[in-house]
Amino acid sequence: METPAPRPVPGPGTSRWTVPAGGTADFTWEYDGGRERLLALYQRGKDRQWDAVRRIDWGLEVDPADPLGTPDEALPLHGTSYWDRLGPADRRELRRHYAAWQFSQFLHGEQGAMICSARIVQSAPDLDAKFYAATQTMDEARHVEVFSRFLSEKLAMSYPINDSLRSLLDDTLRDSRWDMPYLGMQVLIEGLALTAFGLLRDTTTEPLPRRLLAYVMQDEARHVAFGRMALRDHYRQLGSTELAEREEFVIEGCHLMRDRLRGTEVLENFGVPRTTAVRITEESGYLRLFRRTLFSRIVPCLRDVGLWSPEVQEAFAALCDGGGQETDLDRLLHRDEEIAERLDAERFAAEERARAEEVTDMISLGGED
Repeated sequence: METPAPRPVPGPGTSRWTVPAGGTADFTWEYDGGRERLLALYQRGKDRQWDAVRRIDWGLEVDPADPLGTPDEALPLHGTSYWDRLGPADRRELRRHYAAWQFSQFLHGEQGAMICSARIVQSAPDLDAKFYAATQTMDEARHVEVFSRFLSEKLAMSYPINDSLRSLLDDTLRDSRWDMPYLGMQVLIEGLALTAFGLLRDTTTEPLPRRLLAYVMQDEARHVAFGRMALRDHYRQLGSTELAEREEFVIEGCHLMRDRLRGTEVLENFGVPRTTAVRITEESGYLRLFRRTLFSRIVPCLRDVGLWSPEVQEAFAALCDGGGQETDLDRLLHRDEEIAERLDAERFAAEERARAEEVTDMISLGGED
């Protein structure tokens, strides 16, 4: 079976997307003080800055035919007549396409996060929030760097932004209310991304993508904490009508994020008609299982900031078949930190062993007659 080429990233003339962003720049002359917890998070953000060139071992090999060690059962085409028609080479190429599609959406989402965090610096009314959002902007730039490099150097393939992700970013950036970049990005897009990152980090057999995802998740744990603090304080001051407007935004945004996971673009590149591709992905047992945990990091955050009305609860029960509501978010975020630190320790220990062996070999050579 001849596999069509992947859809390319939009070329010259279509490689830019301009969104007329709402809102205003908010200056404050109150330079002293601030919320202690938010300032502590800002300090942590400064302390945890890292260099993607040095921290990640880009010399680690990745098998382009199976970049993530993906089992057959995780691919929506598995078990269908389309899968039966694919030969071994086409199945390997399918894995490459899926990895490229997943990491492309991660990349586009991280650029959206970088722009949204810059918007928070501009529009947040308090200086402590501006401080932290400035460190997050640097974090997101680094994430764009690592995902872009992974796609370019290891997969040599990328996909354009998914329509659902693009739509939610558009809604988030066009809204003039200063808290909407927090809600759209910090809670919805990054909350869902953390779930997807965590699933891949914990299941991939490849060391490079595992480390890359773990290090990005370590940063994202701070970003989610930032959004929770800032929105919780603000939403306590809002009336029922204003809260209901934000709950409606949450429900619509989560429907978009749920649909983003289908990856029908990949199936279309393998000769599957779009309507059939949608049906196949909706019937995928693996995808249904993932959707039960999809909002596991979003639900506790919404509850914490005060956007957990009966209407939102009903919508989420339908979105994820009743799953994802009892997650201990603080425990998950703490685990994200621990995993990244453990990977660092393992790498440094391996490097120390290699250096010690090299010294021993040199001493042995020097002692020979």
